[in-house]
Amino acid sequence: MKRLDDWFYTPAAQVNLDAQQAALARQAQLTKPHGALGRLEDLAIQLAGLQGTVTPSVKRVRIVIFAADHGIAADNVSAFPQEVTAQMVANMARGGAAISVLARALGAGIELIVLGSVVPIASDPRIRSEIIAPSTANFTQKAAMTDAQLRTALAVGRAAVARARGGGTQLFIGGEMGIGNTTAAAALACAYLNADPAQLVGPGTGIDSERLAHKRQLVAQALELHHHQFKDPFATLMCLGGFEIAAMTGAYIACAHSRLAILVDGFISTAAALAAQRLCPGIEHWMFAAHSSAEPGHRAMTDALGLTPLLDLGMRLGEGSGAALAVPILRHACLLQSEMATFAEAGVADGQ
Repeated sequence: MKRLDDWFYTPAAQVNLDAQQAALARQAQLTKPHGALGRLEDLAIQLAGLQGTVTPSVKRVRIVIFAADHGIAADNVSAFPQEVTAQMVANMARGGAAISVLARALGAGIELIVLGSVVPIASDPRIRSEIIAPSTANFTQKAAMTDAQLRTALAVGRAAVARARGGGTQLFIGGEMGIGNTTAAAALACAYLNADPAQLVGPGTGIDSERLAHKRQLVAQALELHHHQFKDPFATLMCLGGFEIAAMTGAYIACAHSRLAILVDGFISTAAALAAQRLCPGIEHWMFAAHSSAEPGHRAMTDALGLTPLLDLGMRLGEGSGAALAVPILRHACLLQSEMATFAEAGVADGQ
């Protein structure tokens, strides 16, 4: 299954350590006590290493929403019917979804990409159609994707990053939409972390306890069916993932190859980040975790990636919404790094 020329196995680009050291040195000269800005200092230094400059910037943000339907949705794992995927994509295109509102507030570019929809979506210039199939297969019965479908989805994500890069993007956010995708994300988390579904599978759209027990049983059933594939991260993603999760995985890897910082959203986005890290070790250095999802499995994934979320607002919406809310934190970290006066510039005595 693994091919030597597969682009997604190429190692992540190296962080610019010289730029990080220069940014750290500048921090020591700014008019504040050492460490007084807490994590904002660390964020600016990390971004300096990613962008190769002492004064990084994230003014130009690109949000790409990947949407797809899931075969597992037929097993009643969501509080919403499957046609909501198509309806919400249309709502996003019209500007009525949460991520649409937040993108406007940020002045961020947004792209909507549909990879699979059980209900056909009317042609709309604001929606990019990259249909692979109406949905993935039900992974309790067979692999969610074929090898070819997974490679196509990964490539869709890669192409989205190339377009973002062409527009001068400085920060990439991947969002998602797909009824049933918390089930797929939880199954991936369990497989990659060798964890019990009782620990990582959560309520998603807000299902009751009876349906949650059913959802956990389905994930356990899928893990048992496909467990022989779990030594291979590509095969794991093929068996348990979704088209939109795979596309986001490909996008994250492409970001790390092209030196583009990634702001990871919530539960589903972090499952894609975990898949990307398994395929492309070192990619985690290009990532920031935006927020702590209310889904119970999210903390296990961010811990495995070595990421500490910037926000904890009890959110579980998806769409990239939590990441959009975290953008101002990164922007302010950059502004403080670049625009604060040094002790010498301000004529202030250095406390050191």
